[in-house]
Amino acid sequence: QVQLVESGGGLVQAGGSLRLSCAASGRTFNNYAMGWFRQAPEKEREFVAAISSSGDNTYYADSVKGRFTISRDNAKTTVYLQMNSLKPEDTAVYYCAATVWGMGVFFTRTAYEYWGQGTQVTVSS
Repeated sequence: QVQLVESGGGLVQAGGSLRLSCAASGRTFNNYAMGWFRQAPEKEREFVAAISSSGDNTYYADSVKGRFTISRDNAKTTVYLQMNSLKPEDTAVYYCAATVWGMGVFFTRTAYEYWGQGTQVTVSS
């Protein structure tokens, strides 16, 4: 089992940047594929980015491609989401998620067994 704790959210102006972190507990972090999702008020939780257990493979939602970068440091058991050129429509609670199916990258919520509590990102216009 793995526990996930997100941090790094906050308020930023449009065009600005934030880096989210997701710290994972457990010694088997490098076996897990990881993902980031977000949920805006009154909207469904949506996929943002995913990374395989080794970090070799990544996948992004079209809405963030070219602006966001997912990465991981297995030695620090942490996954990151670098967010650049932020837009007001990026405002949401951002969640990280983990799955034991480490070899792949997954964009569906049901693929992930473990979730963090979320961190708020607010982008002002």
